[in-house]
Amino acid sequence: MFNFRIIFFLLISSSLFSCSRAPISDSYPLAVGDSSRVMQFAPHFGRALYQTSVDVVGNHLSGLLLIKRMPDSSIRILFTNEMGVSYFDFEFSKSGLFRVHSILKKMNRKAVKKTLRNDFQLLLMNNLAGQAPTLRYHNGHLYHIFKAGKGFNYYITDSLQTQLLGMERASVKKVVVNAQMLNFRNGIPDSIGISHTGFEFNINLKRIYDEETAE
Repeated sequence: MFNFRIIFFLLISSSLFSCSRAPISDSYPLAVGDSSRVMQFAPHFGRALYQTSVDVVGNHLSGLLLIKRMPDSSIRILFTNEMGVSYFDFEFSKSGLFRVHSILKKMNRKAVKKTLRNDFQLLLMNNLAGQAPTLRYHNGHLYHIFKAGKGFNYYITDSLQTQLLGMERASVKKVVVNAQMLNFRNGIPDSIGISHTGFEFNINLKRIYDEETAE
């Protein structure tokens, strides 16, 4: 079982965003492009089941993570171990509002829930409608930059906006999360990776095609 005291301390430390300076991306030159085109890369989850591993400061969790779009267009994310014991059950409304239906008692900490919420929100891209991102150019790539709480979400594409190369969540000082969604099939990524930069916290998902998800 995780040492949640250590994890809680690390999550608290990594979430302390200083607002005393401009975002690191402000050093990148502004770019011209169609800012709405980034939404073509938003995943379209119906029902997707993933074999999932989580590594946090030397501790390991594994199990199955289910992402399912509900009739009201909300998205449920349920993570269980191989025996069916639930680690957490989260809901994101169509507008991006977050609700915790259940969570393992030792994970029921504000910083843990906030970190997981931000990680999945970065992937789902369902709170971006109506926002106009700032476009900046860096190393041959376009950065679509959205304000997200006290930090920013970056969606990185090639210069022609034809491929999503990666995603980042950043404070005003540094990138705190790198993420990727790879090998889309009918709008759903086959593989997902999330890596925190301040300490070891990695989440890896590989899609399983069971009877309900076979395509």
